[in-house]
Amino acid sequence: MFKVERPRNSPDRAPAPPPPSDNPWARSLWLDGVVQDLSPREQLAGDHTCDVAIVGAGFGGLWTAYYLKAADPSLRVTVVEAEIAGFGAAGRNGGFVSAGIAGSGARYARRSGWDSVLRAEREVLHGIDEIGRVVSVEGIYCGYKKAGALTVATNEPQLQRLRARVEAKHSSGLGPEDIRLLTADECADLIPGPEGLLAASFTPHCARVDPARLARGLAAACERLGVKIYEQSPAEHLGPNVVQCRNGRISADVVVRATESYTIRERGQRRTFLPLYALLIATEPLPQQTWDELGWRDGIGFSDLGHLFYYAQRTVDGRIVVGGRGAPYRLSNPVSPENEQDSRVYERLCQTLREALPAVADARITHHWGGSLAVPRDWCMRTTFDRKTGLGFVGAFGGHGVTASNISGRTMRDLILGHSTDLTSLPWVGHQTRNWEPEPLRFIASRLIHKTLASADAYEERTGRPAKRVRLVAPFLPPSH
Repeated sequence: MFKVERPRNSPDRAPAPPPPSDNPWARSLWLDGVVQDLSPREQLAGDHTCDVAIVGAGFGGLWTAYYLKAADPSLRVTVVEAEIAGFGAAGRNGGFVSAGIAGSGARYARRSGWDSVLRAEREVLHGIDEIGRVVSVEGIYCGYKKAGALTVATNEPQLQRLRARVEAKHSSGLGPEDIRLLTADECADLIPGPEGLLAASFTPHCARVDPARLARGLAAACERLGVKIYEQSPAEHLGPNVVQCRNGRISADVVVRATESYTIRERGQRRTFLPLYALLIATEPLPQQTWDELGWRDGIGFSDLGHLFYYAQRTVDGRIVVGGRGAPYRLSNPVSPENEQDSRVYERLCQTLREALPAVADARITHHWGGSLAVPRDWCMRTTFDRKTGLGFVGAFGGHGVTASNISGRTMRDLILGHSTDLTSLPWVGHQTRNWEPEPLRFIASRLIHKTLASADAYEERTGRPAKRVRLVAPFLPPSH
């Protein structure tokens, strides 16, 4: 659906990207649209003692706090956040509560067996519904709507990858009720296919959500349970029984790191993750007449199978959000506000929108933003807890964080409380991975990967044949499931 090849001298070029919001906490569409006040909560000052200290008020940290406190109200649970709750990837992503495990099924299977991989796949499907349950119980207004998602193919190589992906899912134990192939005509009931659409896969296991409202609502739910949240309190050091912040210190029996890509800012952690940015654009709210013309069923999400893939959703307030990867990796300050916009990616996203959905070609673009993903060397997530030191870790979600973080939060609850459950035997529990290569090797490799994938998409679009050059960078790419 979303082609990667773009004419460099197109006469129909996009206008300049909209300027970022003056409010540093409201630069994404989602955070800009939060109804509640974004003023920071109290900062940590002086010494503080608790049972469990969690560093990071994104989805990983908030779900961990929520489930711990709900399971044992007597626990003193504290969350510290460098900015505000939902500031990072939680408030900047594409807004999909999606299926698919974070990481390589084959890598997990080598350690835990294929049965554990199937259980992991099933747990992800349950996680989508579990998020919907909490949203309902806690009264979090975030536009959650579970209607499914399409992955489309518009050329022969993409069609081959689409079929292989569906076959792999069925081989792993999922059925046609979980994922199935659709013809171009069958897609028409969900959204009219673009010119050149060959086929698509459909899964009912996907929900649309406003991620910032979910994160902010989850933070408020944590506080109602008795969790203490300190904001604008960056952690400078984490260790057994201690979190040292800029203006205070927390002593705790258990310390959980949930800092995702921001982990690399800590001394000695630079090579833990490769921080990759996903960038997005949003249109103005569209009139109902346009939605009638589009025939886009509310709640359905889209993605394509280009090597530099794209995705789109229909928001609760009637906008279209289109996002994708391809933002250049920067050697200095790889996680910084300067990386949240890129003129070349912006132009590519606008062109994607015009080609895929001509009916909205003239729609005004109101927001352009981005968020960084925490990509581990093997692209596999992990949830770990060392009872001897009291140190825990949730993260390495690699772009699957909305659903994966919920699973990690429930798993960390069970690990801390000492409960042996199905969650604590999932394949990412205790998983370890090596660090990324040192700079400048990582910088050079990331730029080479981007150029290779972009040229591969152009080649496949032009020739209709798979680009063999992708094999050269396959060891560094996210796994196909």
